[in-house]
Amino acid sequence: MIISIASGKGGTGKTTVATNLARSMGSNVQLLDCDVEEPNAHLFINPSFTSSETVFTPVPEVNEDKCTYCGKCAEICQFKAIAVVNENILVFEALCHSCGGCWEVCPESAIHESGRELGVIQKGYSNGIEFIHGKLRIGEAMSPPLIKKVRSFENPDKLTIIDAPPGTSCPVIASMKDTDFVLLVTEPTPFGLYDLKLAVGAAQMLNIPLGLVINRSDLGDSGVKEYAHEMNLPILMEIPFERQIAEAYSRGKMLVDVMPEWKNKFLKLYDQIKNLFKHQTRNTKY
Repeated sequence: MIISIASGKGGTGKTTVATNLARSMGSNVQLLDCDVEEPNAHLFINPSFTSSETVFTPVPEVNEDKCTYCGKCAEICQFKAIAVVNENILVFEALCHSCGGCWEVCPESAIHESGRELGVIQKGYSNGIEFIHGKLRIGEAMSPPLIKKVRSFENPDKLTIIDAPPGTSCPVIASMKDTDFVLLVTEPTPFGLYDLKLAVGAAQMLNIPLGLVINRSDLGDSGVKEYAHEMNLPILMEIPFERQIAEAYSRGKMLVDVMPEWKNKFLKLYDQIKNLFKHQTRNTKY
């Protein structure tokens, strides 16, 4: 089973839920941190890394000795990553989406595949948890290819928990697509509600069953709960605003380690997710 833990905005407690759920499950679980622009799950999991891999994405490289400057490569590129100016050909690697169209249409075979570094993937283990995260290269604009590489390590024989990036843009879609369940983490504030609605809309487009965790549930207003009731969105867990929880987080400590009674609550959360997944089809509308 693949569970993607997402949020419409940052700072809602998404990583807290992902890491504590993984720790509560114990063995036969893997945690993939797909927030490759600012991964932080490792600060709580404290894995011993065993391998590291640099990831590249294909980009065009032009042999101008063979190029006739016909412009077919520029015509097919929808992202303006390649341009022909008089008898000069310009490649803007940062704009390239690695579709390969330019070298396919080149009549002179003057374009071949080169590589642009995306970032690094590290793999390790911690207390029975298989942990994998990506770290996007500084200055790199496109994170989805690196997220897809992180997800290529999904093991169908294990429970896979994905810590998705915040928001509702392409990186989040790459982290939620083809998962079995999306667990949205929010907070009971107007900002939390606004971004929750965007996140629900994104998950609806992918037709994936949804559940909700409300963090700092005893603060704010009732808008999130009213919206959840209106949309028939099940609230699976509420985490109150408590000093002990905040202190544990600020020190990089796991909630289930500092307050062991929370382990059963996260195990119950997983049971609810399994039951919802069992009884909901991908045609479910919220």
